[in-house]
Amino acid sequence: MARRQHCRVASRLPVEETPDAVAPDPLRHAMVRDVREGTDVSEGADPPIFVFAPFVSSTMRVEPGWIDYNGHLNMAYYLVLFDRAVDEAFAVAGLGPDYLRERDCSYFTAEIHTVYRRELSLREEVRATVQLIDYDEKRVHAYLELREAREGWVAATCEKLFLHVDMRSRSVCPFPPDILSNLAAVKAAHGRLSRPETLGRSIGLRRGASRRTASPEQARTRH
Repeated sequence: MARRQHCRVASRLPVEETPDAVAPDPLRHAMVRDVREGTDVSEGADPPIFVFAPFVSSTMRVEPGWIDYNGHLNMAYYLVLFDRAVDEAFAVAGLGPDYLRERDCSYFTAEIHTVYRRELSLREEVRATVQLIDYDEKRVHAYLELREAREGWVAATCEKLFLHVDMRSRSVCPFPPDILSNLAAVKAAHGRLSRPETLGRSIGLRRGASRRTASPEQARTRH
């Protein structure tokens, strides 16, 4: 039976208030480990989970093959960057490549909503934040922001719903107890964050008095 892991929580990163807008490089990978020197971990026990609130991905760079005829990052590759960040974040909860190999289970994306805020150009560097919004025995609801790595402005946001899948039957199945415990630890940390304003946003044309004019940033973004 898998052992339950405990949680250490890092305070929220001041994304909007600092020029870097991201975790410093020594913290860029949230590992399943105890970060406090001298912490006594019982022999044979799993180390605690160190949880960033929100999780911050490693630095990623826009690649040459991703630039389209408009001269900027094509819309499809924003999702590639988000997907790479999710892989890093979910590994913290025990849902990395080892989980697939050892248990024949993984997670699939069931629904996604992306909002493109600003253009990204060739070789620009970005990081993504991942916030766990909710989960149940078979699903995970997460919110992501893709930010320029140095100045911290938001290039895109993404809301995702994931399903836990048995890879042998290719059907949705419950998370095992240890993974549910890890998700509970992450949600406890991320529950301290404010609720994203765009969460649950729907697509539509607002007419009449409620109509909004696109911002200059949005107006010059085309995908």
